[in-house]
Amino acid sequence: MEGASFGAGRAGGAIDPVDFLKQPQTLLRVTTWIFSIVVFGSIVNECYVNKDSQNPELLCIFNENESACSYGIAVGIIAFFGCIFFFVVDLYFQQISSVKDRKRAVLLDLGFSGFLAFLWFVAFCFLANQWQRTTLTRGFAQGADAARAAITFSFFSIIIWVVLAVRALQRYRLGTDMSLFATEQFPADPSAPYPGYPVGSGTESTETYQSPPFTETLEANPKGYQVPAY
Repeated sequence: MEGASFGAGRAGGAIDPVDFLKQPQTLLRVTTWIFSIVVFGSIVNECYVNKDSQNPELLCIFNENESACSYGIAVGIIAFFGCIFFFVVDLYFQQISSVKDRKRAVLLDLGFSGFLAFLWFVAFCFLANQWQRTTLTRGFAQGADAARAAITFSFFSIIIWVVLAVRALQRYRLGTDMSLFATEQFPADPSAPYPGYPVGSGTESTETYQSPPFTETLEANPKGYQVPAY
């Protein structure tokens, strides 16, 4: 059974790269990996600009708040390396033979995905708020598109990480469903009695038992036989 015990049914199976890349979870990880590059790449490359020609100092475009740029870069980098890590975990998940290790991997995926969804939510709110307070000067206007891209892809990242968290939760619930551990030898209902021997198993019942030979009770005087008189 494929879903039993966090994928125990397919443990040790061969890795098919084509099928792996076609899986929805893989596509989601690749997508959010690209989004993380867009966010921190846009902030690093184009969101530090000169306010005007008379001020050569590079300032964060988000209301000149250095914390906004630093937070966006930090979340993007965490998401970037997190996607790579869990991409590798998904790739070799079928090779994990221990049920406990598979359970830890699923729980780690669930916790990390939920945590990243929260971080991206904070990043979106923080960047959008600071961008609304930004006064666009001639220098800041040059990085306006990059700032909007960082905000937009932060919002998209929230959705994808929430979806990844939901999928991890479904995998965890599927793995902990005790009905999936039932085999053909045991009934699915825990309260059902243990099955008896099947018919024709080679074990004879007491109803068909026959007495051993030469144990029948003999008649006292068989027919045609007379006791001789002396």
